[in-house]
Amino acid sequence: MHRTSLFLGLLALMTSFAAQGGDPPLPAQLEGVGVVERLGEKVDLNLTFVSESGRVVRLGDYFRKERPVILNLVYYSCPMLCTLVLNGQTAALRQIPGTPGREFEILTISIDPTETPELAREKKQSYIGELGRGGEGWHFLTDREGNVRRLADQAGFHYTYDKQSGQYAHSAAIIVLTPEGAISRYLYGIEFKPRDVRLALAEASQGKSGATLDRLLLFCYHYDPASRSYVPFAANIMRAGGALTMIGLAMMLGIFWRRERRLAVVRSALPPA
Repeated sequence: MHRTSLFLGLLALMTSFAAQGGDPPLPAQLEGVGVVERLGEKVDLNLTFVSESGRVVRLGDYFRKERPVILNLVYYSCPMLCTLVLNGQTAALRQIPGTPGREFEILTISIDPTETPELAREKKQSYIGELGRGGEGWHFLTDREGNVRRLADQAGFHYTYDKQSGQYAHSAAIIVLTPEGAISRYLYGIEFKPRDVRLALAEASQGKSGATLDRLLLFCYHYDPASRSYVPFAANIMRAGGALTMIGLAMMLGIFWRRERRLAVVRSALPPA
């Protein structure tokens, strides 16, 4: 228990330093841990895993029907960080429109090869209950063949196993992919802004899915790597505002012209004075 607390404390300390922009010496337990963004690169959709029902499945089975995919690389027995990431993701998803299996898919895959489909099924039931929506599109997978390590390397998600604590050291992040399996966006932390999740899904869908409002929001916001968040794009907001002004003006003129035409018809029907 003491080792567990110490290990988690190190992770929390590193997160704090990172948030403050510091560069502390890296503890040995965290050597090799981190995220190297591979935006635009595709993951291998032929990798196989085991579903929560015990079936062998291809990664590509979940990239279909032009839906973007949220990828979580976690482990189900994680005492703290993975749970916080999944809780934060669920909280954000509850505040945006869309249901897994309709507008997008979610893949939660265990990085611990000893974990079982039974444990994955328990986690799925818990989080589907928290989300409060249909669970057909949220999939909890396990690994038997080392494919999760291959997938993580392709996604730039690097983690290590600490023998002393018996736990995995990893980053707090979710990865959003396009329907073709290309990496579109990384979102970091244990709390996610609903707007960021919504825009990341809209961006990953490449206009193939999502509401018109999402596409309009994406026009007015862009991803800022420095803040790791979507921020207003002033030029596009001005363009959108100008366009809306022109549309409003055109509507007003249209109403005025129709009114004038009706009055002209009425006047022409009146007998001359």
